[in-house]
Amino acid sequence: MKSTVRPRQLVLRLATGASLLNSGLNKRGADECTAVDLHGMAVDTYPFLDKIDPVTFTRALCAGQIALGGALLVPLVPNKLVGAGLSVFATGLFALYLRTPGMHKPRSLAPTPEGVGLSKDLWLLGAGLSLVLDGRERQG
Repeated sequence: MKSTVRPRQLVLRLATGASLLNSGLNKRGADECTAVDLHGMAVDTYPFLDKIDPVTFTRALCAGQIALGGALLVPLVPNKLVGAGLSVFATGLFALYLRTPGMHKPRSLAPTPEGVGLSKDLWLLGAGLSLVLDGRERQG
């Protein structure tokens, strides 16, 4: 099966895929305290997640990041598909930034020093949407 990924897309996929894969791999051995912190932040934005055990949540997040990062690194996965997955994931992360108090300046999207780490997730959303749009362009 031949890859339909263009060089410009490959660079985007490698950068985002490596970042997500690394983030997921780093969560593999998360201790209970880390799991509680990650879960707590997510629950503040998505209250329905309170029904999930923090360790289970962290394992699922870890697995999702590894799967998505791996899919981005494999050029045989279509841009439209992997871009849609990345866009959904990044939207969830960016919502954390927007809805968590103290992450951005009042009445602004500009991050506070505490919010810089989360604000970067906007580039993931841009990368995902670019891959979706490129995938649609190649179909049409």
